[in-house]
Amino acid sequence: MASGDASEVVEKPLVFRLHEGAPEVVREVLLERGWVEYDEQEQEEGDWNLYWRSSTFRSCDFDNILPWQRLNHHPKTMGITRKDNLARNLKRMKGIFGPSLYDFSPIAFILPNDYTKFVAEYTKDRYANGGKPGYWICKPVDLSRGRGIFIFEDIQDLAYDSPVIVQKYISNPLLISGYKLDLRIYVCVSSFHPLTVYMYQEGLVRFATEKYKLTSLNNLLAHLTNTSINKFGPAYTMDKERVGPGCKWTMSKFRCFLHSQNIDEILLWQRINNIVTLTLLTIAPSIPPTPNCIELFGFDILIDDNFKPWLLEVNYSPALSLDCPTDVTVKTGLLYDLVDLLNYKKMDSERQSGYLKQWYKGPRYLSTQSLGSGNALVVHPKAMYKPKEHIDLTHNKSFSHSSVYKQNSNKEAHSESIATKGCSTSCDSRTQMYAYNREDGTEASRPNICWDTKKCPVLSKEPAQVQWAISTTNKKTSAVSTQAVSQNKERLGAARKRPSLKQSSLGHCKLPSIHIQRYKPASFPWNSKANENIRPQSRVGDFILTFPFNEATYKASRSTINVKIAVQEVQKLIKRLVSSELHKVKRRKAGSFSDSICSSKECVGPLLWGPKDPPLLSDCCSHTIND
Repeated sequence: MASGDASEVVEKPLVFRLHEGAPEVVREVLLERGWVEYDEQEQEEGDWNLYWRSSTFRSCDFDNILPWQRLNHHPKTMGITRKDNLARNLKRMKGIFGPSLYDFSPIAFILPNDYTKFVAEYTKDRYANGGKPGYWICKPVDLSRGRGIFIFEDIQDLAYDSPVIVQKYISNPLLISGYKLDLRIYVCVSSFHPLTVYMYQEGLVRFATEKYKLTSLNNLLAHLTNTSINKFGPAYTMDKERVGPGCKWTMSKFRCFLHSQNIDEILLWQRINNIVTLTLLTIAPSIPPTPNCIELFGFDILIDDNFKPWLLEVNYSPALSLDCPTDVTVKTGLLYDLVDLLNYKKMDSERQSGYLKQWYKGPRYLSTQSLGSGNALVVHPKAMYKPKEHIDLTHNKSFSHSSVYKQNSNKEAHSESIATKGCSTSCDSRTQMYAYNREDGTEASRPNICWDTKKCPVLSKEPAQVQWAISTTNKKTSAVSTQAVSQNKERLGAARKRPSLKQSSLGHCKLPSIHIQRYKPASFPWNSKANENIRPQSRVGDFILTFPFNEATYKASRSTINVKIAVQEVQKLIKRLVSSELHKVKRRKAGSFSDSICSSKECVGPLLWGPKDPPLLSDCCSHTIND
C-alpha cells in the first residue's frame, strides 16, 4: 500500500494556471515538462501549483497562497520597474551611500515636478560644452517597448502630455560595425526575505537595425534597440555587417566578440552583477515577506565605448515572445531553468491532500486554545488521543456546561445537554455529545464523552497530556428530566450547534473532512521547521547565484536585509576587482597576459556569473545567424 501511494505521488502531474495575456511559450514549456493546464470548470479554485500572469497580482492572491502554490511575481516591485520610481530610489541611495557607488545610472529628472531642476542642469551642461547643447532622452514613465521615446538637443523640442522622465543621453555607446546595442540580462529573485538573486548566464544582445548617427536624432531605428520597433525596419532581414540578419545575438556570441577584440570581460560582468545587486537593494527592505513567490526581471544594460555598463531600466514581466531563433534558444532554456528554481516537491503534486496526509496521518484534533488570542492553530500528536472517541477527564473531575457553551444557570438546561448513552465498556455513566459546524455549514461528527471516569476503564487509562476544560457545578444534573428536555430543546439546540471559539478556549474539535471542505486561506504555518540555515544553491541550470556571494552577505540577508552591510561588501568587492584589473594591466605590459587572466578569475571565484570557459570565436561565428 505504501509503495502504491508513493508511485501515485510521483505520477500525479503538476498543474499550471495562466492568466489572460500570458506568453504562449510558458504553456508550451510546461506542457513539454509534463504539466497539465488548470481547468476552472473541472477543478477546485486552489487546485493548481503555478499561477502565471503578466500583470500584477491582487493583494488577496498573496495573502491566500497555499504551500503547494507558486506565483510568478512578488508584491510592490514597482519601485524599480517603473521608470520614475527607479530614478527616485537610485537618487535616494546615492544620497545615502555616495555618488561614486551609485554612478551607473544617467542623471534623471521627473517632469513636470523636476522641470526647474532640469532647466538648471540643462543650462549648466550647455555652458560646460562651450554653448553647445548636450543630448537628452525623454521617456514616458509607464510605457514599455520604446513607445513615446524621443531624443532632443534643444529644450524647445521637449514636449509631453503625461509624466515623463528626462535623462542624459549616453552619446558614446559601444558599437559593433557601427550598430548600437544593449544587453538584456535576466535576473530571478527567488526570495526577498532572505534576499536571494540569480542571474541567467545566457541572455540577449539587442541591436539597432540602422547605423548610429548623432546627426539623425529622429531616426529611432538607429538609436533604440527595442525589438518591437526594429523588427518593422527595412534592414531587419538584411545581412548586416558582422551583425547578420535580424537584430539579436545570444550573450555567448557577444562574449566571443569580446574575446576576438582581446578584451578580458570578467570585470565587465562583475560590474553588471553589482548594478543588479545595488538596484535590488533599493527596494528589498520594502517588499513584504511573501512565501512561494518568484520574480523574473529584465535588466537593460548599455555599454559605452569605455566598457562601462549603464543601467537603462528594469522590466517587469520581460517579453517572452519568440520572434526569431535566438529567442527560442534563450527564452525556452530560461523557462526550463526557472521552473527548477521554483523548487517543487513531490508532495506539491498532491496539493491539499498531500499536505494534509503529511500532517494528519490518522485522527487529529485541532486545539482551539490559542484561537481566541489570534495565534496559530496547534496540532496535537496522534499519541495524545485515543482511537475511540473518548476524551480523558480524569484531571478535570468537576465540569460545567456553562464553561463550554456559556448557557444560562438553569439546571434543566444543563440536563438537556446530557444524553444517556452507554459507553463501549458497558458502564452506566452518562455521555455527552458535543456538536459544532464546519465552515461549509454541515455538522461535524461528535465524539462521545464518558462522564464517570472511575467506572470507565477506557478513560481511566487515557494519557495525562490531553486537556479538555469541562467542569460542572452540580452533580445532581445526572438525573435527566424528560419534561425539562422537552421545554428547553429548541433553545439549547441552537447553542449546541455552534459553540463560540472564545467560549471553548481550551477545547478540542475533530478535524473536518478534507473531501467536503473547499480550499481556504492558510491560517497557520504549514512548515514548522525553520529554514534560516538552509543556504541557496550556487547554481540551478544556467542560473548563477549572485547574492548572497559571501558569508557576510549571507548573514546580512537573513530575515530583514541589512542594506548597509550588503552595500559595504559590494564596495569591497569592487575595490578588489579594480585592484586585480590594475595588476593585470601591469602584467600584460610585462608579457604575461594569460597569467593575469587566471589570477583575475581566482580573485572573482564563483562570483563570475558568465561561463568560465566561453566557446571560441570560431565556434560561434561558424554558425549563421538567421534571426
